[in-house]
Amino acid sequence: MIRYLIVVGLLILATTLETTGDAFMRIGIYDRSGLDRVSVLGLGAILLFGYGFFLNLAPLPFERVVGLYIATLFIVWQVVSYFTFKTIPNLTIIAGGILIVAGGLLVSFGDAAAEISQ
Repeated sequence: MIRYLIVVGLLILATTLETTGDAFMRIGIYDRSGLDRVSVLGLGAILLFGYGFFLNLAPLPFERVVGLYIATLFIVWQVVSYFTFKTIPNLTIIAGGILIVAGGLLVSFGDAAAEISQ
């Protein structure tokens, strides 16, 4: 159980770094110029490096961690999008997100559920 809490914590950290890094990249490309642009893009690059580092610390096989990562990424992306760009997800995004989260959980834990039922 503690292993899964570690995995979830690392994934929340990784996806927060990724979505925030992506937001900084977008802001740097479209809303900044000169030295300010370079600084914002540099910070974005550091955050994206952190995402890759912490994602790969998760103690699950890569093919399993990716499913949970995608589910976590969708949720964190919506939170960061709201606070950074004041964007509220519409019904289509929410419906698609439910499918993304369900698919990610299936990829990560589908075999475990099948093993328990046998």
